[in-house]
Amino acid sequence: MSPFLLTRTLPEDATEAALRADVLNGLTRTPKTLPPKWFYDAHGSELFEQITELPEYYPTRAEREILIARAGEIAAATGARTLVELGSGSSEKTRYLIDALTELHTYVPVDVSESALSQAGHALIASRPGLDVHALIADFTGPLTLPDTPGPRLVAFLGGTIGNLLPAERAAFLSGVRALLAPGDALLLGTDLVKDEKVLVRAYDDAAGVTAAFNKNVLTVVNRELGADFDPAAFDHVALWDADNEWIEMRLRARSAQTVKVPALDLAVDFAVGEELHTEISAKFRQEGVRGELHSAGLELTHWWTDSEGRFALSLSVAR
Repeated sequence: MSPFLLTRTLPEDATEAALRADVLNGLTRTPKTLPPKWFYDAHGSELFEQITELPEYYPTRAEREILIARAGEIAAATGARTLVELGSGSSEKTRYLIDALTELHTYVPVDVSESALSQAGHALIASRPGLDVHALIADFTGPLTLPDTPGPRLVAFLGGTIGNLLPAERAAFLSGVRALLAPGDALLLGTDLVKDEKVLVRAYDDAAGVTAAFNKNVLTVVNRELGADFDPAAFDHVALWDADNEWIEMRLRARSAQTVKVPALDLAVDFAVGEELHTEISAKFRQEGVRGELHSAGLELTHWWTDSEGRFALSLSVAR
């Protein structure tokens, strides 16, 4: 078996078709929405990397702290020979797990970005000779078929990304992950925790304006890919804490009344002054809530680790 395999499970035109569908659906509904996955073109990914280094943005540092401290325990608890990472990106934090999993045979990164998968996969092979990498170009929110690799498997979903899903979407996602697990397999899940509102809002509205640029980048993506004429400067970045749902909402608020044209969709979209375009939720969690959502999906929480300040958690669960 080759040490690096890349399998495409998405059609070549799937990204373009999904973008067109999301923009058409999102801009013709009330309130208007655009999904956060469209932040992440090359420039958006660079901006997010900058965000993870900002003093206000704690989740990446907190999760890394847990991984460094607990990777050995995770390895001992799972004995994983295959590590599957959903939304793997650069696989940077995953290296702590890979180093700790001494019996690891195969790493299966799953991402929509072929370039990110290829770059990360070859870098891992160079640093860990003998590790097979079987990358999947796939959307982890849809049905997923994993390659035939040795068990037990550890499926990792890090970064708190599960918080970008609405509750019904989370339930469907976790049930889909449960369907991938055989006896002895496990799920490692990263979740940002509920905390003081000021800390949360600052994490999504930094003083340097990097998150604002990241939020507005979705407009640049729609402009480039669909010929739209959004003026990012005509929108303000907004980050709000919804205490009832316990999530952060990111929005773009129109500074003036305007009409945006999207020629590829033969669409003209009117914005009233102050009208908001919803771009992201980022749910925050409590241990019992995570336990309940896992239980509903057929998973049993067995381990719960937090960083030293209790800001972020990694949980390990197994199939019930």
